[in-house]
Amino acid sequence: MSAEATNPGNPEAADRRRGRPGPALRGLRRIGRAALLGPAPRDGLPDALEHVAKVHRHHHPDADLDTLSRAYQLAESSHRGQTRKSGEPYITHPLAVTLILAELGAETTTLTASLLHDTVEDTDVTLDQVRAEFGTEVCYLVDGVTKLEKVDYGTAAEPETFRKMLVATGNDVRVMSIKLADRLHNMRTLGVMRPEKQARIAGVTRDVLIPLAERLGVQALKTELEDLVFAILHPEEYAETRRLVEKYGGHPDPLAEIAARARTILADAGIDAQVLVRPRHFVSVHRVLLARGRITGADLGRLLVLVAEDADCYAVLGELHTCFTPVVSEFKDFIAAPKFNLYQSLHTAVGGETGEIAETLIRTHRMHRVAEAGVIALGNPYAPTDGADAPEGERADPTRPGWLDRLLEWQRTTPDPDTFWTSLRDDLAQDREITVFCTDAAADGPAGTIGLPAGASCVDAAYAKHGEAAHGCIGARVNGRLATLGTVLHDGDNLHLLMAQDADGLAGPSPEWLDHTRTPAARLAISRWLARSQGTGEPPAAPAGRHGERRRVPAHRPAGPDRAGAASGLVVADLPGATVRLAGCCTPVPPDTVTGFAVRGGTVTVHRALCPAVARMAAMGRQPVGVRWRGAAKGGHGCRVTLLAEAFSRPHLLPDLTEAIAAQGAAVVSAAVEPPHEQLVRHTYTLHLPNAAGLPSLMRAMRQVPGVFDVVRAATAVRTGNC
Repeated sequence: MSAEATNPGNPEAADRRRGRPGPALRGLRRIGRAALLGPAPRDGLPDALEHVAKVHRHHHPDADLDTLSRAYQLAESSHRGQTRKSGEPYITHPLAVTLILAELGAETTTLTASLLHDTVEDTDVTLDQVRAEFGTEVCYLVDGVTKLEKVDYGTAAEPETFRKMLVATGNDVRVMSIKLADRLHNMRTLGVMRPEKQARIAGVTRDVLIPLAERLGVQALKTELEDLVFAILHPEEYAETRRLVEKYGGHPDPLAEIAARARTILADAGIDAQVLVRPRHFVSVHRVLLARGRITGADLGRLLVLVAEDADCYAVLGELHTCFTPVVSEFKDFIAAPKFNLYQSLHTAVGGETGEIAETLIRTHRMHRVAEAGVIALGNPYAPTDGADAPEGERADPTRPGWLDRLLEWQRTTPDPDTFWTSLRDDLAQDREITVFCTDAAADGPAGTIGLPAGASCVDAAYAKHGEAAHGCIGARVNGRLATLGTVLHDGDNLHLLMAQDADGLAGPSPEWLDHTRTPAARLAISRWLARSQGTGEPPAAPAGRHGERRRVPAHRPAGPDRAGAASGLVVADLPGATVRLAGCCTPVPPDTVTGFAVRGGTVTVHRALCPAVARMAAMGRQPVGVRWRGAAKGGHGCRVTLLAEAFSRPHLLPDLTEAIAAQGAAVVSAAVEPPHEQLVRHTYTLHLPNAAGLPSLMRAMRQVPGVFDVVRAATAVRTGNC
């Protein structure tokens, strides 16, 4: 059985659903038949290359096909005798990859490299041969997508190969374009693999390559990859979604009627526009079903309106909103404010006469090319140019947005392949970018801006701006107001980072900063500092609390495996090689019953068994990690705990409580007092105890303060101060 026959998502059918030009299955079959006959040229062009050449000439009428012909002949002779698992000649794979890129409008250099992309990896062809025959650019692209040998790298081969591709992409984005097309063809023909290998490849595609396709704006590849991954990893949901699509396929399309009316309206208004019904791909339909609980015929597609000029987009919007009933909440302007992956379009939704809602995309033909092919549609962004041909308002180097710079920066400081692999997946999981305007004196970026993933905090911004020097950050102002370093930033915020004047006198970052990080760069820098601090024999200290006490925090270090598992300070976890830290939400101390959960970066967070966070994570299906107190923890180790003091409001209550705490030898890390309500007040203290055994006597001493009627352990910490 052929790979196409066993593949769950037929690519030709997928293209028909999307209503866009795509790799036609008959074209691939023609390539396969021609490949079986060898490289016999006809009028100077090999038969197998004819379909690729026709598509390429459609986008680039003046393309030099001689280079493609020479590349094909080298690839065919090098791969001759090799077959794919489906039984086809191996040359059909680089041909199919080249056809995918040709249909997206890639230029000749990219197509040349795609024809040769497996020669250095799988044949006797060397990079020097490629360079001598086709030049430095093609050689660089081929080298960028060539995998590292498992013989040399073992289990680290895959993460290190992706690291190599990312670095190469930083210099030439076409490297990742070829990799994405390569993975798409492999996913189309994945049906011949064992189910477990299908699942592994689909998982990497979902976690790494689909997010990269999204960031590079290559929606045509991203959507098909999503459908193929969906079919492999979620076969039941895929089958149900496909059944729903086929069910509505036999009914009249309500969007067709709305599209016809829209064409008439725009023609009467003198606007030259093309109105299409654009079917959704399966994953998009499934998302609509999850969001609304049901779907209608109108949910299976969207209207796409294509015009010539930017101003026409807004003219179309005005006509549609005048003649249809608009859904105001659905309007988004990605022309005035493009997405970080170059995407531009107007989004709206209008109601038809029968009540059907039609989601509508309005864009120019140029915007549509970029929306489909992303950076591939831009040709070679690194070719020397005087900028005369660049579209007005387009960035000089649109392929180097903030997310790529961040990836390249933190990967340089992450030599460990496992940490790099985990951090890469975490970083790519952030699906939206924000821009923050940094107004501190050290701002040195363009216009003082910092690009960050959505959900990033002041901690992330500090490390993005200052690197290791962010260890000396002591606070922040967000939009002119003092804010904690854990404050989540939003697009357009003005940020002023407060840095210590004498960095050498500071204790450095607190372990709690890790709870507020979204970027690998910040997380890795903080973890390295904590590890170094523990290596001195002293637990890492942190800035003074509200009452001036210099606080000490529990030991946190990346510890190696021992007989029982990984150890850190007071706690041992049954997860070799993991860093262990105590949760700030419930501040467990010996001899509390505890449980652990693995979080980002290979860290195990330890919670009290009764902590509400434990129930939440269990409800989410998170698997606990076995943890226990060390035998030595029953001795004189210090610990941190958060206590809630419930009292009747009276003068001097705060100094009396802090005096009782100090008399027990405990240090105040932070304190918060809620406003009195009906003469009742609650104080929250995070305290450092020199010995966990002293906790009961401390709580008794606090209860004996006049006006205090109860002191309990906190289930959830109240975070205050600047850390």
